[in-house]
Amino acid sequence: MHYSPQHWIEKLDLARHPEGGWFKEVYRSEEQMLPDAACFRQSGERNVCTSIYYLLEGDDFSAFHRIKSDEVWHYYTGTSAIEVLWIDKGTLRCFVLGVGEKDAFQAVVPKNTWFAARLTDRSGFALVGCTVAPGFQFDDFEMADAKLLDEFPGLAADIASLIKC
Repeated sequence: MHYSPQHWIEKLDLARHPEGGWFKEVYRSEEQMLPDAACFRQSGERNVCTSIYYLLEGDDFSAFHRIKSDEVWHYYTGTSAIEVLWIDKGTLRCFVLGVGEKDAFQAVVPKNTWFAARLTDRSGFALVGCTVAPGFQFDDFEMADAKLLDEFPGLAADIASLIKC
């Protein structure tokens, strides 16, 4: 049986996400990391791990942003694959999550990396999960603006449509 995006939005009680799409936090570890932990990059305590459901439909996209932790993307279901693009040392890279021959079921976006996501088929939808460690805090979230185009002028044609100004 195939379900609609609205089915998943209602079933999972998803809300609009500031970067685009729909989300709901489903896990936040009780354990905290202290600022003196060897791998700690943020200020203040952080949960060890967090996880969300994330859904894109139609022309929705996850605008370019970055966080201070690694983020693991997991594909769950949908009628489209989801393409995640990130900037690696001035080069645009991408992975596709889905059920296609060359698609992956999960992939990682490294910490402090500008990244965005969109559907490969804008008439469809994709439901994924995102797991962040150390755990996600909005204090660690930075949304890109037009300055990203100045920072990476060679990529401007490819990334401009994924920036919310």
